[in-house]
Amino acid sequence: MNEQTSFNVVETLVSNHRQFLSYLEKRVESREAAEDILQEAFVRGLDSPSLREADSATAWFYRALRNAIVDHYRRRGVEARVLEQVAAETSDTVLPESDLMAAVCACVSRLLSTLKPEYAQVIQRVELDEIPVRDYAAEEQMTANAASVRLFRAREALRRRVVQSCGTCAEHGCLDCHCHAASCSA
Repeated sequence: MNEQTSFNVVETLVSNHRQFLSYLEKRVESREAAEDILQEAFVRGLDSPSLREADSATAWFYRALRNAIVDHYRRRGVEARVLEQVAAETSDTVLPESDLMAAVCACVSRLLSTLKPEYAQVIQRVELDEIPVRDYAAEEQMTANAASVRLFRAREALRRRVVQSCGTCAEHGCLDCHCHAASCSA
């Protein structure tokens, strides 16, 4: 493609920017997503050897945008399936009886304060205050899937802290805890 043709193609695409953005906004969930898709499509389109003629650039670019929308939803579908899987794994967790909860090593509550604040909060609300994950999600203005992922990560972080500070007590369920309070303040 010569320099003049290249300039004409770019000029054609840029002059249709508003129409392209409007087309995308009607087909995706937000303006931000539409802008991201459009930006990616511009980059790909300008690098494409099949975009040679200014006359056919607009039609070619709409086809590219349709493909980009399909890719966008395909990526979102994969993300949604992963989040649903994590949510399903964490929603099947059975909470222990209240007597058992009272017997859990006192180190756990001390270690809670060493976690990231959002992790400590989700464990406090869901595990200790025993509110459903979906209610916690509503409080935090997030999806239930995102709240489940946060809870999963918080549990893993707490588990690592308990093992780190309590050693073998953590392996045996902390029911007969022999770790010292001093080691739990790590």
